[in-house]
Amino acid sequence: MVRVFIALGANLGEPRAALAEAQARLRPLGVAPLRRARLYRSAPVGPPGQPPYYNTALEVETALLPDDLLAVLKQIEATMGRTPGERWGPRVIDLDIALYGGLVLDTPELTIPHRELANRAFVLAPLCDLAADLEVPGRGATLAALLEALPRTPGDLEVVEHAVQDVRAAPIPR
Repeated sequence: MVRVFIALGANLGEPRAALAEAQARLRPLGVAPLRRARLYRSAPVGPPGQPPYYNTALEVETALLPDDLLAVLKQIEATMGRTPGERWGPRVIDLDIALYGGLVLDTPELTIPHRELANRAFVLAPLCDLAADLEVPGRGATLAALLEALPRTPGDLEVVEHAVQDVRAAPIPR
């Protein structure tokens, strides 16, 4: 089993419900959620006029290889109604592999650590909730150090749910 961190975001429909649904869909597909970060509301990146995003992260365990895990995440996104669209545009759900064990990978299909991880407070803050002292493979810095180095604007990231949750025993909705 490999410890993996998945970044989740949504800003269309009912974003909070979408994040919970995505989490629930993981376990039957071979991904065991362990802990969920606090929930954040963030200003959208990309085209103007979007509603704010809701973001969190999951610490999970899986035996899936990175490409297989990516396929599972894309399957969940499609099942939940995500359609291809504008880069950084609004979406019903967005699931990204942020970190996969100590792996560094750069292929046309998948980059680990996630390509934008070091540039996005809405990804780093939830990851810091789960593993602030974790050194990011290939970066030579911890998650906390990367977050601290980012320039911040007041109101760009707001905590809306204050508890990190142990989700190992969470029931799977049927």
